[in-house]
Amino acid sequence: MAKRVILLLLLGGLSVLFYRVVMDIGPITALSPLSQQMVTEAPLTLGSQNVITAIVVTMRGLDTLGEVAVLFIAAAGIGFLLRRNKERTGEKRRDGSEILKTGARLLLPLILLFGVYIFTHGHLTPGGGFQGGVIIASALLLMVLSDVNMKISYALLSLSESVSGFAYTALGIAGFFLAAGFLDNRFLPIGVLGSFLSAGAIPVIYSFIGIKVGCELTGIFTTLQEDV
Repeated sequence: MAKRVILLLLLGGLSVLFYRVVMDIGPITALSPLSQQMVTEAPLTLGSQNVITAIVVTMRGLDTLGEVAVLFIAAAGIGFLLRRNKERTGEKRRDGSEILKTGARLLLPLILLFGVYIFTHGHLTPGGGFQGGVIIASALLLMVLSDVNMKISYALLSLSESVSGFAYTALGIAGFFLAAGFLDNRFLPIGVLGSFLSAGAIPVIYSFIGIKVGCELTGIFTTLQEDV
């Protein structure tokens, strides 16, 4: 009985808090001074047609670096916790059909190309490194699901992830010496707003983020596949 009373009191308290939060929500009629400055300066100063990309990659670049680091720690943690002490012998897995394998092989280059398009055009259209990396990882996951005996080189994934992570950090540091701060994209030519070769180093930065994210996610389900 006492537990039910305490539970009801907690639910009542949460209801009051959420009620006040919901009632205080109102329409936003104007941007804050900081938001207005970002929206105004991003296209002109940073040369990025996609304002969100300019903010994520440059103005809050340290947050993006932290997000990539969290994903790396998650991938490393999964690899550590699920590592096998010995190889299984005599295991037999059910193979996929030829139709499924053929379909996956036909779709693989198209999905990879779409992923590359997403992170190389993040400064022009919605998308970016994280989205493109997830799409690339989904293409490799499709191949693994269609052919359970397929093996993806973990050493190659680790090398690609390490190189792209180092390059991403190096580009960020280059902003200190060649521009105005960490991950400042203006150490490369800004170009013409709206063109592919614009936004300075943002397309290059997003490309390395896309490769890093794709390799890390692929490494996660590769580790899970080996543990099955």
